[in-house]
Amino acid sequence: MSIQTPSATAISDFWTVVKSNLKSKNSENKLLQTWFEPTELITYSDSQTGRRFQLGVPTELHKYWISENLFDRLCSEISSLYTAPFQVELVVTGQQARLEPESPAALEDAMNQRTFADMVKPPMPQPDAQGRRDILSPEYTFNTFVVGRYNEFAHAACFNIAENPGTEGYNPLFICGPTGMGKTHLLNAVGNHIRQKNPHLRICYLSAERFLNECISSIRRGEMEKFRMRYREKCDVLLMDDIYFLGRGEAVQEEFFHTLNDFFEKGRQVVVASDRMPKDIKGLEDRIRTRLEWGLIADIQMPDMETRVAILRYKAEKRNLRIPEDAVAYIARISKRSIRELEGNLNKVKMYSELQGFEINLELAKRVLNTHDDTTTITVEDIQRLVSDHYRVRVVDLKSANRSKPLVTARQVAMYLIKKNLDKSLVEIGRQFGGKDHTTVINALKRVESQLSKDSDLKKDIDELQVRIHNITGV
Repeated sequence: MSIQTPSATAISDFWTVVKSNLKSKNSENKLLQTWFEPTELITYSDSQTGRRFQLGVPTELHKYWISENLFDRLCSEISSLYTAPFQVELVVTGQQARLEPESPAALEDAMNQRTFADMVKPPMPQPDAQGRRDILSPEYTFNTFVVGRYNEFAHAACFNIAENPGTEGYNPLFICGPTGMGKTHLLNAVGNHIRQKNPHLRICYLSAERFLNECISSIRRGEMEKFRMRYREKCDVLLMDDIYFLGRGEAVQEEFFHTLNDFFEKGRQVVVASDRMPKDIKGLEDRIRTRLEWGLIADIQMPDMETRVAILRYKAEKRNLRIPEDAVAYIARISKRSIRELEGNLNKVKMYSELQGFEINLELAKRVLNTHDDTTTITVEDIQRLVSDHYRVRVVDLKSANRSKPLVTARQVAMYLIKKNLDKSLVEIGRQFGGKDHTTVINALKRVESQLSKDSDLKKDIDELQVRIHNITGV
């Protein structure tokens, strides 16, 4: 591996562009200034698996926030400038990160040789120049995936595909499950396993949003042949996350449909992931929906208590944390929404322990996670968020006076589920939706109840949401 120290000018130019683009696309995110602004690109290194960008962050808190809230968007923005395989590593520097070359002479020499173009251009020659376009996480493997009753079928299907890509009956594989349940982990595990066993195969791992943006950009630039070549000729395994994004563009769906056909005709593997079944993705064309249902669908649900404890033990061991069993059981019991929440709560306890110098025990876990009421199962706000996520609308719009059909349906379903699962009066429910009158709530409840026996789609929506509520409450 050759480690390269780029010039201060090259680093500054490249990182300035990344930061500027990212902030302009997330202008309403006020937390960016606090948590992302201090981040700097320290250096990068080139190896057979691609380029590794090292980003310096001041504290563990900055690293945690970026990892949980910004990492995917950050990688997407880097990929718009650097199109070869790469990885991103967050490094805690303890201060405002900056380039520190080995010597003044090294810096002067580097400044004479390294430019912004070098930063966004793959090294030549590139040891692994096979046209790969993935940003696979090396930490997401089958060995680091905790298997339980809730995900064992999805795990087995993914492992079988990774062993034998393109197997008939498993192509495409559609991984489905709520947010934060490990779908992205399995996608990366498939890619990493295939790369290890069949290094000659070219892997494309990306989100559907990135596919959509690249397609639109290629159409505008008149470069569709390059786009098609990239995915149909220079890719043997297609791994696509958040497939529901494709429902937002008709022209993009046309390209994706022909890309799928090309993969199937050549016996190449396709694996996609989504938080809902193909038939429930709004705006998705029937011909794509049937193609996605053609292969195998593997469902993932929230793990039970036993599996959550096993996941916590594994995560704690990986971080060299000594946590007593009663503290592990407590964190597992209150973390009912997703694996992401489970790991997030563990990270909170870990960081508080390190910052305050306290030993991790049950008392500390309860103090740090005291906002998680162990007796309150679910709140009005929780149900509103679940419904808004399911129908792809904003919570603020649920509370507005907007009477568009999608919003009215989502609003009525939210009111129905709140009344069904919580001990709330009609007046209280109306107040939670922007001060609606109690008669509005009554009408909403009556309409939902009357339509349940007639509208199969509505019944399915409510059944799925009730399952997600059950995953949170455990009752």
